[in-house]
Amino acid sequence: MASEQPQGGDRWVFGYGSLMWRPGFPFIDRRTAVLHGRRRAFCIYSVHHRGTYERPGLVLGLAPGGSVRGVAYRIAEAAWPEVYAYLREREQPTETYFEAWSKLRIDGDGEVPALVFLSDRAHGQWAGALTLEQQAELIAGARGLSGPNIDYLRDLVGHLREDGVRDHAMEALLKMVEARELKSSP
Repeated sequence: MASEQPQGGDRWVFGYGSLMWRPGFPFIDRRTAVLHGRRRAFCIYSVHHRGTYERPGLVLGLAPGGSVRGVAYRIAEAAWPEVYAYLREREQPTETYFEAWSKLRIDGDGEVPALVFLSDRAHGQWAGALTLEQQAELIAGARGLSGPNIDYLRDLVGHLREDGVRDHAMEALLKMVEARELKSSP
């Protein structure tokens, strides 16, 4: 899975969560891609974007095992320093991820090395393997600087559907969170 950072030239970045629908940086190509050896999971306590220290929410990380379908963006060499600085600021507010250059299988291009933000299982915000019930309990009602935690889950499910991906576990989780939020609303 590990790969070396390319020296010069265009570079690829892998998105498996909000980077899929809101990259926030210039790119010259966007492709569907698969990363093997990791899976998308709500395994990171969010105390910044989708929760607080007092009331953590959950955000996605890449947990070990399986594979994950996401999006790869090709970044022009000239834009790389600015894009990289933006990604570090966006993805690392509390250093819950570590950067790796991993091989992606990109539709139409075979394997390429790409920057991937992997979950740091030694970090205090690592939530680990939670049941859907535990995830729903944490997501329902949580809110951070980027808004309600449920919006992040809704965006994920909606954008996966748009890309032709049916993630039954994420869809079930969304239904559970919606039911909890409906119960708690006045």
